[in-house]
Amino acid sequence: MNIVETGIADLLVLEPKVFGDDRGFFVESWNRRAFAEIGLDLDFVQDNHSRSAAGVLRGLHFQNPNPQGKLVRVVAGRVWDVAVDLRRSSTTFGKWYGLELSASNRKMLWVPPGFAHGFVALEDGTDFLYKCVGYYNPSNEHSLLWNDPAVGIEWPLEGLEPQLSGKDKLGRPLSDIEPFA
Repeated sequence: MNIVETGIADLLVLEPKVFGDDRGFFVESWNRRAFAEIGLDLDFVQDNHSRSAAGVLRGLHFQNPNPQGKLVRVVAGRVWDVAVDLRRSSTTFGKWYGLELSASNRKMLWVPPGFAHGFVALEDGTDFLYKCVGYYNPSNEHSLLWNDPAVGIEWPLEGLEPQLSGKDKLGRPLSDIEPFA
């Protein structure tokens, strides 16, 4: 597995080995032992799968307290995936990182606890999968405003009208959220 540093501590792009031939491909997306060897000794408790049409923007979600770390990937279509550092003690507090995750590039992003996370689907029928190290708790869920100018995320929305849920439309700016320690 190739590990790509993002410039934000603990936030990692993972490029798994892909074994392919004229019949298709095989990729090992999770192996506890292999991940522990690269410093990610994780205990996943929940798997989630969402399907989105082009332009659906989900996020930027986080739980506080009881944050969720997430290993995210796309198995059909493509997304622009974003994580924002909400750890007050971090030198990159309030900074964001984004990349395209797709069925064709097979990249994964490790989003540790203490980050807001979201994505916009760039194609219809995009299937997004993520494993979580913490259970979902709706009473602890919050949304960081997806277009907060203080964060300045550069969403690739050319030709797309963002479609947000009611709760994501009510996301709060970075200045109004309670950061992690």
